[in-house]
Amino acid sequence: MKDEPRSVPTVRPRQFASDNYAGVCPEAWAAMVEANQGHEPSYGEDRWTQKVSDRLRELFETDCEVFFVFNGTSANSLALATLCQPYHSILCHELAHVETSECGAPEFFANGSKILLLPGAHGKVRPEAVVDAVTRRSDIHYPKPRALSLTQVTELGTAYTVEELGVLCQTARRHGLRVHMDGARFANAVAHLGVAPADLTWRVGVDVLCFGGTKNGLAVGEAVVFFDRELAREFDYRCKQGGQLASKMRFLSAPWLGLLDNDVWLRNARHSNAMARRLARGLQGLPGVEICYPVESNAVFVRLPAGVPEAMHERGWHFYTGVISPGESRLMCSWDTTPEDVDAFLADLGEVLRQTAPPPPSAPASTARGPHPVHRSPSSPTGPLK
Repeated sequence: MKDEPRSVPTVRPRQFASDNYAGVCPEAWAAMVEANQGHEPSYGEDRWTQKVSDRLRELFETDCEVFFVFNGTSANSLALATLCQPYHSILCHELAHVETSECGAPEFFANGSKILLLPGAHGKVRPEAVVDAVTRRSDIHYPKPRALSLTQVTELGTAYTVEELGVLCQTARRHGLRVHMDGARFANAVAHLGVAPADLTWRVGVDVLCFGGTKNGLAVGEAVVFFDRELAREFDYRCKQGGQLASKMRFLSAPWLGLLDNDVWLRNARHSNAMARRLARGLQGLPGVEICYPVESNAVFVRLPAGVPEAMHERGWHFYTGVISPGESRLMCSWDTTPEDVDAFLADLGEVLRQTAPPPPSAPASTARGPHPVHRSPSSPTGPLK
């Protein structure tokens, strides 16, 4: 990944590099302040953790088991380790975060379970690719597939529909696979699709969801939600061993209450999605700018002319180029991105494009071959010869 040179100062109040750049939303901050009163039992025995866990059960409309960890890498890695033995394998898209951006943590915490990569357009796993990976070999020398990991929304900002998830989960079940969902931006998928959280998880066959809060307004903390309680047996020990059991757990869990009350989590996601759509509309039609993938969340991937990303960095804008492939720039909107931020970015981009546009081609030389060619002076009219 390539960002702006490190010497370039941040001069913009908000950026498009990552939704991790954003601060804590006011409601989550207020909940943390409220939890910071008096003493509470430690290690998750506090009333805040219990209350938020119950609220998540209400949200998902089922009696799920809930754990809170510090970050998405630990959430994914520990959840996958619970689903697999060391001799198993985990199927995921070739661009999945658990493959490209977690430094081997899933394999590490699963004591060697191997990740097998699957292809698919727009960052989505295809059911036939799952079948191929499972049936390719059945000998003892091949790591036995045991889990399917799906990213919702995908690393390309696209969202699996309920129907797509249903087919994938049914395929997984037929072949003895458990289904894990990396939901770092799960809220954005719910906002885009307009369906209940249950419809994108346990109702279609997802076993465990890593529900992201950091990218949607929290300071820190993800929720690991097991829809099959049997799978969650002794997961608390995994959290402890993995350094994810917070002693003052209420400061991980209480901010979730700020998100869950009055559906702030959904409002934040709808807003960041709307800002991405506004950005995409402004990018459409700009000379030399290509939107690479459908805009279905808070991410816009674009291909900009050579030199334009660097020129935008010099103007103080932060964003990454080469996250997925060389030449593609990723623009992320956040819960606090404003229309003015989007419009300012587009205005600067338009100016940079005008400044870096190649000069128009010069008029072709005359091909007249008559005995008396006509020559124009600089002051000659440019219209047809009379």
